[in-house]
Amino acid sequence: MPRNAESTAFRSALEVIRGVEPRVADAIGAELADQRESLKLIASENYASPATLLAMGNWFSDKYAEGTIGRRFYAGCQNVDTVEALAAEHARELFGASHAYVQPHSGIDANLVAFWAILADRVEAPALQRAQARHVNDLTEADWFALRRELGDQRMLGMSLDAGGHLTHGFRPNISGKMFDQRSYGTDPATGLVDYDRVAEAAREFRPLVLVAGYSAYPRKINFRIMREIADSVGATFMVDMAHFAGLVAGKVFTGDFDPVPHAHIVTSTTHKSLRGPRGGLVLCGPELADQVDRGCPMVLGGPLPHVMAAKAVALAEARRPDFAGYARQIVDNAQALAEGLLRRGATLVTGGTDNHLVLIDVTGYGLTGRQAEQALLDSGIVTNRNAVPQDPNGAWYTSGIRIGTPALTTRGLGTAEMDTTAELIHTVLSQTSAGAGPDGAASKAKYVLDPALADKVSRQASELLTGFPLYPDVELG
Repeated sequence: MPRNAESTAFRSALEVIRGVEPRVADAIGAELADQRESLKLIASENYASPATLLAMGNWFSDKYAEGTIGRRFYAGCQNVDTVEALAAEHARELFGASHAYVQPHSGIDANLVAFWAILADRVEAPALQRAQARHVNDLTEADWFALRRELGDQRMLGMSLDAGGHLTHGFRPNISGKMFDQRSYGTDPATGLVDYDRVAEAAREFRPLVLVAGYSAYPRKINFRIMREIADSVGATFMVDMAHFAGLVAGKVFTGDFDPVPHAHIVTSTTHKSLRGPRGGLVLCGPELADQVDRGCPMVLGGPLPHVMAAKAVALAEARRPDFAGYARQIVDNAQALAEGLLRRGATLVTGGTDNHLVLIDVTGYGLTGRQAEQALLDSGIVTNRNAVPQDPNGAWYTSGIRIGTPALTTRGLGTAEMDTTAELIHTVLSQTSAGAGPDGAASKAKYVLDPALADKVSRQASELLTGFPLYPDVELG
């Protein structure tokens, strides 16, 4: 492929968009410029390849395709069948799964498909059949609680939010919390690590229908063999949400007891994050749940997005290439180097380090809330997100932590030496930021004080660090 093919493709696309709504074209160009110039350390973000991005901008966007391969409710879906079959094939081969469902639009959609598949498999009730006949978005909160009563108030056990779990694992603000009676397992207060004996005790006491493992802010591995044993001991279905670490599974960094696919009854994931694909979801399962999973549309989903499934097929094909394993290994090497660099400079890390792609800094040691730290870093060209820490005194809005991850910077080619420099920049900003006061002079959890000159200096240093690692080097828009 000629080196200028990518530039030609994106430049031409923007010219076409500019002819209709130039402000949209400007915003797209500005987003690329912003991403090129900042240290992207949000653990759930990455950079999809040009091929993946281009696969989403085509005529598949115009096609309805409710149903599954060969069983569509619309005619003329033969080409959609092709790309969906390719995406599913790549997912099965990549993860060693017997069945893959690639229609979910997002991680929450993937989880909802899994939850309903489990309920349909485990619970026979007229109420469930009625709910399946209606789109979940049409059910009122009263409907949900009536349904739960008829189903016997089915129970879910998952990781608590402050320990690193995810909102979609049965928490009340999310629709999953209306489907299940949820209880959480936390982490050991002394180590921040999952205590499997306590998980087993909670399972024996609560007797869940579903035991969920997976996380969005837990910086260690989980032993899925042990978790499956716990699930089996109480007759629970074991579900793993590997959205955050799917790339580490695909790249064979997580193997054996730490690979969820051989141990879980059902596995969900996003296709972006460490997997480096388009924003979307997927579900993996064995044959016993395959029929129920394939009812995801119309049970949970509306029409699948064929253009995104095409992009999933491209990204999953990329992840099957030999070099992806090296990329996945470098993600972890970089995260550990970043953690070590922060520890040497006196930062406090939840669990004292990392085994995966993310690091969680407890910023109370700097006298800050997560919200203050997040904004101070953003002012300095470092993009992160605030996150709760175990037993967080500041709650889920202000938080006491900052979550950082290495998938995106690893995609750009940065290595362990650059991670140490990144740790220095982060520490410099946090150590030079102080909590501010509100209008009444009282301490604020949001306001902060940072010398603008220092923020500008760190921002320039971050930009200089990235100079040798250009983002989309073959894409020139100007």
